[in-house]
Amino acid sequence: MLWFTLLVLVILLAAYFRLSLPAWTLALGAAVLAIQLFAEADTTCMQLLWLGYAIVVIPLNITPLRRQFSDRVYVIMKKLMPNVSQTEQEALDAGDVWWEAELFSGKPDFSMIKNLPPPQLTAEEQAFIDGPVEEFCAMLDDWQITQVDYDLPEKVWQFARDKGFFAMIIPKKYGGLDYSAYCHSEVVMKIGSRSGSAAVTVMVPNSLGPGKLLMTYGTREQKDYYLPRLAKGIDIPCFALTGPNAGSDAGAMPDTGVVCYGDYEDRKNILGIRLNFEKRYITLAPVATLLGIAFKLYDPDNLLSDETERGITLALIKRETPGVEIGRRHFPMNQAFLNGPIRGKDVFIPLDAIIGGVDYIGRGWAMLMECLGDGRAISLPALGTAATKMAAKYTGAYARIRQQFHTPIGYFEGIEEVLAEIAGQTYAIEASRLLVLSALDNGEVPSVVSGIVKQQSMERMRKVINDAMDVHGGHAICMGPHNFIGRGYQLIPVGITVEGANILTRSMMIFGQGAMRSHPFLLREVEAVHNPDGR
Repeated sequence: MLWFTLLVLVILLAAYFRLSLPAWTLALGAAVLAIQLFAEADTTCMQLLWLGYAIVVIPLNITPLRRQFSDRVYVIMKKLMPNVSQTEQEALDAGDVWWEAELFSGKPDFSMIKNLPPPQLTAEEQAFIDGPVEEFCAMLDDWQITQVDYDLPEKVWQFARDKGFFAMIIPKKYGGLDYSAYCHSEVVMKIGSRSGSAAVTVMVPNSLGPGKLLMTYGTREQKDYYLPRLAKGIDIPCFALTGPNAGSDAGAMPDTGVVCYGDYEDRKNILGIRLNFEKRYITLAPVATLLGIAFKLYDPDNLLSDETERGITLALIKRETPGVEIGRRHFPMNQAFLNGPIRGKDVFIPLDAIIGGVDYIGRGWAMLMECLGDGRAISLPALGTAATKMAAKYTGAYARIRQQFHTPIGYFEGIEEVLAEIAGQTYAIEASRLLVLSALDNGEVPSVVSGIVKQQSMERMRKVINDAMDVHGGHAICMGPHNFIGRGYQLIPVGITVEGANILTRSMMIFGQGAMRSHPFLLREVEAVHNPDGR
């Protein structure tokens, strides 16, 4: 038994050190020979070992024989494996493979993380946080916003426009602030500690939306026209992807655009797109003046090319365009950030409304996947960190002043256990937030790590807020202007759901896309299986 354990150990070591095929062959041969010479193995058992070695291992070293074997295996695998759709392939290709690949190497290089410079604010960014952000927070009364007005006060909206809160990611040459990912996160985190509704209002224009998409893919004319308007707050943007029957599965999107001729403003009989769509759960939709819409484009008359189905495409639509129905509101978990449905019936737009122009027709899903990382890596972890830091601060303080049996409850072992959990989880969320921000500010686009940070931040936030609710008890349950944790508790499902629901993020993006992209050769094996030339 000991010698067979040795054989298994040899196989594991050979796999760990990624030995070449000849080295594998020699190592296995040496192990089988050692068993024969030094172990009292049964003759039949040894014959089976050598037979397997001769039939399987040795032929693998003969290239023509190995190819004959592998070709048959690939034919079988091709029948078993489902085809990878264009949407799935674009999701797989999005972003960079970053440090997560080290986890599959067997020998993670932690120096990559250790050598990352800590994110830092510039003097200008620090002044923005110390000045306008502080003033903005002082203007917020979350109870008044969520319970009475169901909206931010008009003076707060105007202040945000005037001070560039909606333009933190827009370059300065277009009138934006052009702040780092770290500053963006710090601003959202600080506002989130004051009002979750205000934080969501600020973070959405700086996340996935027309601004980010225009900066990355827009034509020069689109950038020159729209980005200054977004920077000044003349236009308020929103982006509409989710519909009643299609959320994460963009391939099931029923929203369509048909290439045809029509009239647009003062332009008569021009080539454009006639859209029909129904979207919901769109943040800032009730107040938005510039709508980003995802749809499937069709060209039945072949006015643009010989292809009829052109794929998922993104376009910009002005609020006042005929056929657009907008303004109604959803009421997400008693929060006051503006969110609602958008519908469009026979909405005609010119071809130059396509983000990036006609060259980007059919590339919408890839564009979204490339830009979605900001929401996952910056906005939501910042919101989660704000909630957990608030919970840690106020729960720790409450545990010192609240007494039961003439003793502060913070000295009870049951409460100590919960406080330790709150502190530890808050530290972990903050550390992961800083890690991914450092990567972003150093030019990386770590899509998988962004998904990990989003999913883990929101799950850990849920645990921390629940623990804090347990400690605070009755006064955390009764809503009112002095309940500083109740609204955060209500906000939990929002963070869990948006930018890819956590179940989807964990299953598809982390263990699907993450494992596929990060594995040393798995993605190449899948590509080989689907290679039409069969070689």
